[in-house]
Amino acid sequence: MGILQNNKVERDEKIIDFTLANSKNLLLIFTRNPELGKGKRRLAATVGDKAALAIYEFLLQHTVSITRNLYAEKLVYYSEEIWEEDIWDASKYGKRVQQGNDLGDRMANAFKDGFESDFNKIIIIGSDMYDLSQNDLEEAFKALDKKDFVIGPAQDGGYYLLGMKTYKPELFKDKSWGTETVLKDTLTNLKNENIALLEERNDVDYFEDIKDIEAFQPFLKHIKS
Repeated sequence: MGILQNNKVERDEKIIDFTLANSKNLLLIFTRNPELGKGKRRLAATVGDKAALAIYEFLLQHTVSITRNLYAEKLVYYSEEIWEEDIWDASKYGKRVQQGNDLGDRMANAFKDGFESDFNKIIIIGSDMYDLSQNDLEEAFKALDKKDFVIGPAQDGGYYLLGMKTYKPELFKDKSWGTETVLKDTLTNLKNENIALLEERNDVDYFEDIKDIEAFQPFLKHIKS
């Protein structure tokens, strides 16, 4: 995307002010290629592979809806391979493949590449957060105006968002990814830093995460109560 010519764009018939943003913001979106029988295994254990895939595709569409109008450069990092013709519009999203032996390595490499490309503020999110909005992302970038790091705690002990203005490699080392210790260990790494904490949110990993949310009910009709 090019530099915005003024600080306002039109969305949903309303004029939205983007004075909080600048052309040096980068949003990293980590996503898994949506394929039957892959991904969301803990959810699939209850709802089945077909429903788990449909739910994940629904979450991907939600992620598109909250990011496509965000005033920032956006890079989608695929887990396996780049899909040219998919929901990620190539005119709005750059596309790359995750590189590294584990999640920490992959995130570290994405952040490092972003800072080497001269971005000033970089935020990473996953693609399974229904409880996240465009406004949340705008506020996270805004928080980096005054803070050096921003983190969104997840209810399961991890985090759903991480942002920074300077690359800090230790955030991606010596972590038990996918466990309840990730947030605690990350905050330990940041104990002497100037950080902003966002509201705690819930990502979608288990049936219990979505069973009472109306938007997911069409995917759960086959589940007996």
